[in-house]
Amino acid sequence: MTADVGASGGEGASKREGTSGDEGASRGEPALSSERAIEGLYAGWEQQVRWWDAAFGVIVALTAVALPMEGTRGTQLAIAYAAMGAIVVAYVLWGAKAARNRERRPAVAYLVVLVLGTGVAVSQAGVATFLMFIAFAQVWMLLESIREGVIGCAVLVVAVTVGISAAYGFDPRVAASVVPQMLVTFVFAIGLGLWFHVAMRRAEEHARLLDELRAAQAELARTNHEAGVVAERERLAREIHDTLAQGFTSVVMQAQAATAALDIGDDGAVRERLHVVEDTARDNLAEARALVAAFAPVALQDASLPQALRRLTERFALESDLLVGFRADGVGPLPPTIEVVLLRAAQEALTNVRRHAAAQTVVVRLAQDEGEVILTVGDDGRGLGPDVADGFGLSGMRDRVRSVGGTLAVVSGDGSGTVLRARIPVEDGSAAGARPEASARPDAGSSTGADSSRTAGAEPRTHDGTQGVAR
Repeated sequence: MTADVGASGGEGASKREGTSGDEGASRGEPALSSERAIEGLYAGWEQQVRWWDAAFGVIVALTAVALPMEGTRGTQLAIAYAAMGAIVVAYVLWGAKAARNRERRPAVAYLVVLVLGTGVAVSQAGVATFLMFIAFAQVWMLLESIREGVIGCAVLVVAVTVGISAAYGFDPRVAASVVPQMLVTFVFAIGLGLWFHVAMRRAEEHARLLDELRAAQAELARTNHEAGVVAERERLAREIHDTLAQGFTSVVMQAQAATAALDIGDDGAVRERLHVVEDTARDNLAEARALVAAFAPVALQDASLPQALRRLTERFALESDLLVGFRADGVGPLPPTIEVVLLRAAQEALTNVRRHAAAQTVVVRLAQDEGEVILTVGDDGRGLGPDVADGFGLSGMRDRVRSVGGTLAVVSGDGSGTVLRARIPVEDGSAAGARPEASARPDAGSSTGADSSRTAGAEPRTHDGTQGVAR
């Protein structure tokens, strides 16, 4: 016989640290927006550096092509290419790193090679002055202060001036023509550099402020977490005081009254007091279960759901002396509420097997298929009776599964075993990537592959066609 429970639009909103899911979501929206802004800023800076990388490569390549076209040949061409090659190597080793990380030593090392290499290349071919277009920009990008930028530009201008003069044998007439041109170039470079420096400093200031914002958000999140923990502990303390503590006090008082009635031989009073004790204990048990349901099980605090289920089956095998198989197929991290529901369902199902099934073999399987996670617990016992829909803790199990939008089906028949299957919808990709788990062997105290393949790997049909377990 089969009992199915459909989803009723589940009310699976979990509470964490004393705050409802809606409150947590609304409180997290500003942090998420700021986080996106931070990531956007860094992504933007990285994109700018990539454009500078591209500009550097284009200018060096164009200069390399222009050298032979301009008429540079032989040794002069080789020296110019060697100088440009040294610049490229230095940029790869130091310049690109300094541009991204703002490290001073790599920046200085690269700029030294850049200035000397540009001067040498210009001394061999005048067209190499094209390198100055990228060189001035890199000086301002890599040096921290305006003073350092001005000095760097001045050194570069001097190196280029010396290189051009050397190409013409330091002819005074050439120097008289080159120096004014270099002075104009220097002034232009300073103006461009000042604008560039201001833009860079603003970007760095924004980055610094956003880093501080990120740190403040992390501190705020930690503070909120701690406050939530304290609030939840206080709530739990109040709940225990108002429910369990009061109940236990009543139990003690009723037990004392029963003892007193027993001393005087009043059996009716003793029986009445014991009934009160039983009712109070049942109420306390229900309250304890309600409190426990609000927290993640200990088994899930340091393990994934497949790992927790494997431990559960191994322990069950040792305690019950049954052959127990476990398998997890393609199940990865799941929402905590779903993990709790599935673990509780497995615990309740195994408890029913131990108490009522008289089974020899039990199979527990966890799988993910087409947007849902499926827990199956099957045994080869004597089956459930006609009260399967309500008995053996199934009512509470149904409520748990329904609370997260799932369904619970129980298939059983006299002498043909029982199969319990819980199906819970999950978002695509939220439960994927896990390796298949091993199974537990009762007489070994741990999982063994041979028994896993014989039990968890195959589930024969029951009388009504539902997957069961091997006898």
